[in-house]
Amino acid sequence: MKTVKKIVLLTDETTHPETPVILDGEYENLLAAASPAYTFPDFDENAMATTFYTTGTTGLPKGVYFSHRQIVLHTYGLMSGLCAYESQAGINSGDVYMPMTPMFHVHAWGIPYLCTMLGTKQVYPGKYEPEMLLKLIVSQKVTFSHCVPTIIHMLVSSPVIKNIDLSRWKVVIGGSALSRGLCKAGLENGINLYTTYGMSETCPLLTVANLKPHMLAWDAERQVEMRCRTGLPVPNVRLEVVDAEGNPLLHDGKTAGEVVVRSPWLTQGYSQDPEKSEELWKNGWLHTGDIGFIDAEGYLQITDRVKDVIKTGGEWISSLALEDMISRHPAVSEAAVIGVPDPKWGERPLALVVLKRGAEEDTSPDELKAFFAKFAEEGVIPKYGVPDRVHIVETIAKTSVGKINKKQLPKDFK
Repeated sequence: MKTVKKIVLLTDETTHPETPVILDGEYENLLAAASPAYTFPDFDENAMATTFYTTGTTGLPKGVYFSHRQIVLHTYGLMSGLCAYESQAGINSGDVYMPMTPMFHVHAWGIPYLCTMLGTKQVYPGKYEPEMLLKLIVSQKVTFSHCVPTIIHMLVSSPVIKNIDLSRWKVVIGGSALSRGLCKAGLENGINLYTTYGMSETCPLLTVANLKPHMLAWDAERQVEMRCRTGLPVPNVRLEVVDAEGNPLLHDGKTAGEVVVRSPWLTQGYSQDPEKSEELWKNGWLHTGDIGFIDAEGYLQITDRVKDVIKTGGEWISSLALEDMISRHPAVSEAAVIGVPDPKWGERPLALVVLKRGAEEDTSPDELKAFFAKFAEEGVIPKYGVPDRVHIVETIAKTSVGKINKKQLPKDFK
């Protein structure tokens, strides 16, 4: 260990181990001898605070970085977006917070900083096992969490959930799209689900799917659509959808383009990658790589990733839209749609479906294809958008943070 400067022993034993390694002290003894106070030296607020890597669901991971100033500003952005508005869910110092995303994943979405500033009680679960999470929610009276859709899917699929009152539990969903089927299942179990949107490059918060006051009286079915919306930009986030030339598009709820953003807490580039950094900040806007539209109420809806759009016969099909549709089938537990090579059309959509327990014998791929076809008959999607094949699978590949791995799946099913 040529570059190691000091070695500190950590042990629960009363005697120290015999070792030729020169130890600089034992942790508990050093702690006992240390002063309880520490005066932090002053430093430039623009000094680097954190560096981490994107999860790389569609490409290689890239290093992003944030200053102390950016993290403080992002914390205030979280407070204004999650705490300030009259909506279906508000966070305050009386909540009990339990994150269900890893701490290494975009600062656990920055929410530990917010809850520390508010003085909110915080509960850290360790492993994300359904029974342990549900036990902590009950024993610690948890009222607020955040996670990717996979974790909520895991919880609503657990038989234990039927015996627990979750009516005080607010859960923010991010990292991947929240399907209407999963949102409905969460609400039926008493979970107050809604979405947020951001990326590793954005620290991450950009939008929150807060229901406006006039929407609070809507029935649950109508609310589900808005809870699954990508959301309203929080204060200090400027967000647009633009065409290929960078021109802003109409906020009419249907004209889609690439989502671009400006905010004081966005990464200034990719670590040691000037070419990708320039591409990220083309024309002075951070390019998210997401396709979406903005409706007349100001809500953003992501329809797909640029890299995940299925291009068939020169036309685009949204994999996220197809995933949302099949999630509404009563037998479907989880789904992913990917583009696979096709000699005639270039690409065709392939649906991968995990069925709910007990539905395996009664549900066939043909039945699921017919369910897709109903949406085409109703004009929701074009006929060429109906997947040619539906595979019923036991599991769907995930990344280290629980997102569907759209980089790996095409390799597995090409």
